[in-house]
This record gives sequence, C-alpha cells and structure tokens, in this order.
Amino acid sequence: MEYVKLGHTGLDVSRICLGCMSYGVPDRGPHAWTLDEATSRPFIKAALEAGINFFDTANVYSDGTSEEIVGRALKDFTSRHDVVIATKVNGRMHKGPNGAGLSRRAIMAEIDNSLRRLGTDHVDLYQIHRWDYRTPIEETLEALHDVVKAGKARYIGASSMYAWQFAQALAIAERHGWTRFVSMQNYVNLLYREEEREMLPLCRAEGIGVIPWSPLARGRLTRDWDTSSARSETDEFGKTLYAGTQDADRKVVEAVAAVAGGRGLSRAQIALAWVLGKPGITSPIIGATKIEHLNDAVAAVKIKLSEDEIVRLEAPYVPHQVVGFS
Repeated sequence: MEYVKLGHTGLDVSRICLGCMSYGVPDRGPHAWTLDEATSRPFIKAALEAGINFFDTANVYSDGTSEEIVGRALKDFTSRHDVVIATKVNGRMHKGPNGAGLSRRAIMAEIDNSLRRLGTDHVDLYQIHRWDYRTPIEETLEALHDVVKAGKARYIGASSMYAWQFAQALAIAERHGWTRFVSMQNYVNLLYREEEREMLPLCRAEGIGVIPWSPLARGRLTRDWDTSSARSETDEFGKTLYAGTQDADRKVVEAVAAVAGGRGLSRAQIALAWVLGKPGITSPIIGATKIEHLNDAVAAVKIKLSEDEIVRLEAPYVPHQVVGFS
C-alpha cells in the first residue's frame, strides 16, 4: 500500500479508502443489499491487513448501524492511532423538522451520536454530507470549527456540491478564522467526469484532498453493460446517475474491457488505475462486498496506464448532466 498526505495536512492516508456504506443492518435504512455485522467484519480485517488505514462511513448509513459495525471491528482488529476514521453528517436521523441538516443543533448532536456509535472520542475527518440549502453556511462552518476546537474532530471535509459553493465556503472560513475544509468527497469515474471542469482544478489550487466516491460507477465499469447486480437492481439513487448517456457510457465500458483484456487485468483494476492517476486525486473510496473487490483495489495502486490507454478510455466520453449533489 502507498500513503499520501490528505491535501495540505500532515495526515497520512492510504491511497485506497474503504467505504463502509456496504456494512450495516440490512433492514435499517434504504439499502437492503448491505452486509450484516458478521459478514462485514472479515472485509474490514482484510482491508487492514492490506495496509488500508482510511475508513469512511456516515451517520445515515443503515440508520447508524454502519458506524457501530465499523467502530467495533476497528477496535477489535487494530489500534485507534493506526487508523483514520471519517464520517459524515446531514442525512435524516429522526423524524421532525430538526431531524436532518447542517444546523448548529444538528451538528452538535450528531457528532456526539457518531462518536458514541463508533466507540471513539474523536473522528479524524468530519464531513458535511452534501450542501444544506436551508441553513446558512456561516452557521455550519462555525459549528464545525467548534467541533474541531472541542477535540471531537481533527479535520473537516465536504462532499459533492457546486464548485462555487465550495469556493464560497473556503473563503468564508478564511475570513472568519474558522477551520477550513481539507477534503472534497465527490463523484469521479470514467462514466462521470464533470468534476474535471471546475471542482478538481479548484481543489488542486486550494490544496484540498480529493477522495472520490463510486470510482467504479457503482460497479458498471466492472461488468458487461447488460449485466446487473443485486445492488444495481435496488439502488434507486444509482439509477439517477446515468440517465440520457447510455450509448456513450456503453462505449466507455467496452473500452475498459478492451484495455483490461490487453493487459490481462480485471476491469476494476483498470478503472481504478485511471482514477488514481488523475492529478489531485488522493484516495478513491471503494466498496467491498467480495474479497476480489479489495484485491483489485489494492492491485490498482501499482498500475500505471500508458498515454495511449488513457486516450482509449477517455475518448468515448460525452458531457453529462450534473448529478450526485442530492
């Protein structure tokens, strides 16, 4: 495994981050395909054994049970100082008008709830889970600053939003002397490259670490176009990400298959190697529900694509409607 700094911080993270949305009680929350605790633990252990030290979850994943499962497994399998734990806040955690969002009230309540579920006194990276249009960004940023000053989070990060929103948030934090975001968790893969236009250049200019979610396009880049999985058949959010560009997307998937075949490697390794090779990308977040998912991700770190291979992979792409912010 290779390790890099998370943006302009002193924090070392593995070049692969294990996304933990896949681990949670299946009947808690909207993801019926999640793995229960007994099934999840071997994947977390295998990730640690492969050198992965970066784990990402969220309070809303499986109604908080993802945090519980991840927290118990990390406590059993490793030392707290050897891992980087990231979680997120914004999603609805209870009924009522104040049951979600990025208000000061929500942030102060949810950081304590996340710490309790994770079984730790701090998280390394506390991220806003999208933009909250109902709360002034100043309120959110000051609350996050106070969370850091209280020692409950070491750094703060953001997730998918417009580049102008992220630039605004960075400027406001700097103006007030509040803690700045150090990372951006956004949507980047061979089937969706719109972040290359504004967000990725902004992050490079501002020294922001980039930790993309769904670098394999929810598995679409790893299999033939007309095949499906249990997740793809029930993933309603995923179905919204690729509307209107099926013909071009199919050609991208075919290009990945061709390059992988020429190299004698898996499609997942090629698609991940492309993401890892993009300037400014720190650590793609991968999901693992089969051991080969972890093996492919770790192997991809060492793969360097040629200029010709990159051209072949990128050539079929067409502009996409901006998605992933909800």
